[in-house]
Amino acid sequence: MGSGRQLSLPLCHDLTLPSACTSALFIPLRSSLLYVYYKGNRVFSRRFHGRLYDFEKQLVETYGRIAMCFCSKDEKGDEPAPRPAQQQQQGGDVKHEGRYGENATGGPYGQQPHQSYAPPSGQYAPPSGPPPGGQDQHQYSLPSEPPASQRQHEHAPPAAPPPGQQQGDYTPPPGPPPTSSDWAVPPPEPAPSYSRPEHDWQAAVPDTTLFPDPPSFFSGYDRSHTTNASEDEANAGEEWCQQYPLARPLVLDEAGQAALQAHNIRLMQPAGFDGKLNWLGTGHWKASTAKGSPDRCIIGYPPLYVVNSHDPTRLNQPKTIYYEVKLLPSSREVSVAMGFTALPYPSFRKPGWHRGSLAVHGDDGHKFTNDRWGGKDFTTAFRRGETYGVGMTLRPTGTAHPKVDVFFTRNGVMAGGWDLHEETDAEEDLPVTGLEGFHDLSCAIGTFDGLSFEVILDPARWMYREAK
Repeated sequence: MGSGRQLSLPLCHDLTLPSACTSALFIPLRSSLLYVYYKGNRVFSRRFHGRLYDFEKQLVETYGRIAMCFCSKDEKGDEPAPRPAQQQQQGGDVKHEGRYGENATGGPYGQQPHQSYAPPSGQYAPPSGPPPGGQDQHQYSLPSEPPASQRQHEHAPPAAPPPGQQQGDYTPPPGPPPTSSDWAVPPPEPAPSYSRPEHDWQAAVPDTTLFPDPPSFFSGYDRSHTTNASEDEANAGEEWCQQYPLARPLVLDEAGQAALQAHNIRLMQPAGFDGKLNWLGTGHWKASTAKGSPDRCIIGYPPLYVVNSHDPTRLNQPKTIYYEVKLLPSSREVSVAMGFTALPYPSFRKPGWHRGSLAVHGDDGHKFTNDRWGGKDFTTAFRRGETYGVGMTLRPTGTAHPKVDVFFTRNGVMAGGWDLHEETDAEEDLPVTGLEGFHDLSCAIGTFDGLSFEVILDPARWMYREAK
């Protein structure tokens, strides 16, 4: 019967039923109360919706005076169950109910006639939700407009400014009203663009011409394009170096020390030299070679760097050695080489080709350090009438090994240099033994073919003044 769940079937006793009604039954459902009674051989039913208070009201209105008591199946005796406590309503006179079915005077509901029933006095508020009788037919919805009693009091904005402000102080807001259609002032700034920028390959791949030059060991050559020496001569120079190892540092006598201090260095003419070597003054020589003359190496004595006199690790001060070569305008070729070498050195080989020697070659501008192949890029080829200088500076480092720098000048101006212990190719480059400051170092000038040049060992004649 209905959609509610029947928990128990409370019976009704002592009821005043309609005429010819023999018995009745009240069945509480989830949100209603089902009233069933028997009349003759037929069964009739009626459903009451709402709260328990409303059930009683509907029963009184329908059947007049009734008396109800609810009993559970598990309860014993005929005493009625107590009625649940009712919340008091604020304000006015409110009826206080005692037991279920009794009012404040102690009499049961239904003792008074139907005409004398009235709701409690005071502020009466209707129950929330739709009326009990219309819950099953339609859904309750709020009214679309306020009650008729309040329509005449609709709110309207004030016609004047607030009381705290004078009417003369009121000014309209700047700009056109919001509803104006002729206002077409563009925004001060364009709207931000959220489009993805296009890929800029020029920014992703920088210009490689701005990169620094690669390390010099990448510029090594297997053979110089101006070379004139054969492989047999290179092998002969290596055999000579193996036969005559590097000498121990010299102990100069008084004459040698005096010559070194006066810069009066003597250039020794090598064996098989096809040319002339003339002394022009203290530390000043002139040399010339015939056309087609072979490779030769002119070495000076005493050495410009003497370990026992200039060792920077022992004296704790740097030592610089330097000299210049002037290529005369009348020179047939520019194939002169200038550098330094430890002693002894094969006189039939240019400096820089074998152990313990370095040089800059004028025919291709390459630098050579114990390199019998093609050298490495360094400067441009020499030109007639210009003066070139080569030097080495050995500085103390606080260790047993000094720092060695090589520098090169052109017409009295610094034109390049390198660190003796720069990064090199471990497979191709050979050691720099003999040039690290542990052996004496002499000036070495290489010649080939027809040349005319001057060698300047006197600092007073140098174009590069800083070397003094």
